[in-house]
Amino acid sequence: MNYKILIKVLKYAKKYTVYLVLSLVCAAISVALTLYLPILTGKAIDLIIGAGNVDFKAMFEVFKKAGIVIAITALSQWGMNICNNKMTYGMVQDIRKEAFAKIKTLPLKYIDGRQTGDIVSKIVADVEQLSEGLLMGFTQLFTGVLTIFGTLAFMLTVNIKITLVVVLITPVSLFVANFIAGRTYKMFKLQAATRGEQTALIDEMIGNQKVVQAYCHEEEALKKFDEINARLEKCSLDAVFFSSLVNPSTRFVNSLVYTGVGLVGAFSVITGNISVGQLSCLLSYANQYTKPFNEISGVVTELQNALACAAGIFEFIEEEPEVPEDESAISIENVRGNVSLKNVYFSYTPEQKLIQDFSLNIKPGQRVAIVGPTGCGKTTLINLLMRFYEINEGSIRVDGVDIRNIKRENLRKSYGMVLQETWLKSGTIFENIAYGKPDATKEEAIEAARAAHAHSFIKRLENGYDTVIGEDGGSLSQGQKQLLCIARIMLCLPPMLILDEATSSIDTRTELKIQSAFAKMMKGRTSFIVAHRLSTIQSADIILVMKDGNVIEQGTHESLLKENGFYKRLYESQFR
Repeated sequence: MNYKILIKVLKYAKKYTVYLVLSLVCAAISVALTLYLPILTGKAIDLIIGAGNVDFKAMFEVFKKAGIVIAITALSQWGMNICNNKMTYGMVQDIRKEAFAKIKTLPLKYIDGRQTGDIVSKIVADVEQLSEGLLMGFTQLFTGVLTIFGTLAFMLTVNIKITLVVVLITPVSLFVANFIAGRTYKMFKLQAATRGEQTALIDEMIGNQKVVQAYCHEEEALKKFDEINARLEKCSLDAVFFSSLVNPSTRFVNSLVYTGVGLVGAFSVITGNISVGQLSCLLSYANQYTKPFNEISGVVTELQNALACAAGIFEFIEEEPEVPEDESAISIENVRGNVSLKNVYFSYTPEQKLIQDFSLNIKPGQRVAIVGPTGCGKTTLINLLMRFYEINEGSIRVDGVDIRNIKRENLRKSYGMVLQETWLKSGTIFENIAYGKPDATKEEAIEAARAAHAHSFIKRLENGYDTVIGEDGGSLSQGQKQLLCIARIMLCLPPMLILDEATSSIDTRTELKIQSAFAKMMKGRTSFIVAHRLSTIQSADIILVMKDGNVIEQGTHESLLKENGFYKRLYESQFR
């Protein structure tokens, strides 16, 4: 068993110490009364031995006590289960909250480098497996351990020699359980990893079903799923098979314990050292003593699975977060939009260089267009401006302040982004438009939608602005989804704008209207426009022409055409 992971899990129990103590108290009461019951049973047996020698009055008293003991035991077990449920699901809730909160602190490169389904599997499926293991552990481990020690204590009061027989055989059961369980952890860890891989594939296929069908990739997707599913079946079977050996192995050893007690006890009865009732009591204790070992072996098996899942969760929670903000980080107010980049170096991997010694100074209110072939670093530059990625060298400043000295939230609120890839959440049209300004009124949202030329299609929807759309826009067209994203930025109107192919999915007539709305919105605001269609950026104050991560040309549309360089070739390739 991985005790380091177990200690990490138990740290979350500190918050629920009250429930833990109450659970232990209830478990102790339940075990003590359960172990007291065989003594009453033994007394009842001794009261009916011999012809015509039945003491009914005394037996009635024994039965009355037994009834009270059973009732209190039932109440104690009920209380213990309530405490264990509160504690387990409280801990699981805290772990899930911490895991989900971690997503917000992780650098974008971590999210970009992982499959979404694998992360989802960790937060949902793996945490669920952990909760099942914890619940079984708290429910059966407490009572099991207390039952073992309690039984030995009660047996010692009846007969020391027979108790020693039990104690001497016990280590064999512990050795067998530990030997098998210790080898199942790696199997369960492999099972959790394979399950995450399968979830990632399912998420990927469902999210891109149109593309899968359009390219007739169904058979290949099924083959890949079957291959992962077969691996999951194998590692699951291996883990369950080897872990299931624990229970029958310990049962065999425990049967030896029961047999030993029976044989030694029978000779003791014959020699007159104990009564038949005491033998019955000892046999009952032997059974109760061995039963927890079977339960604990099952708990250990489940805990192996739970801890294997927990290892993946904690690995995620303990991932290196974004570079922490400096304690002296400030919030800049009344942003004018002066942006300067000085000797900036950046690459996603050390082996593949991208942006090298890049410098640029943008005055407040200027419109900066960024053009160039695919992969030249246009979107990378946007990621650096927003501090989604940290630069390797150099500095980026906003209004003279290095962005590393500005609070991330404040920096990002200073920009408004419309990307080529739209993102909408499950909710109403109004909630999606007001995503960046939750306190916006419906009238403000409608005004923003009018400016984005989205109002007309929204009114045609069944419930207008109260229409509920599914994840990523549901049945809305790509153009309609992009119009909603444009309406979102129209509502916020931040001091600086980033438009990354913002009108790529919109028809030409609507695009002309949107460009007119953008022109009004960009007036007095520093704007960065990433575009492939050069017709949309001819009025920009500065056009940066990028290639292989470097700005190879910059100027206005007219001046760049006169240079007869790379920009002119790009422009002519689109209009010839």
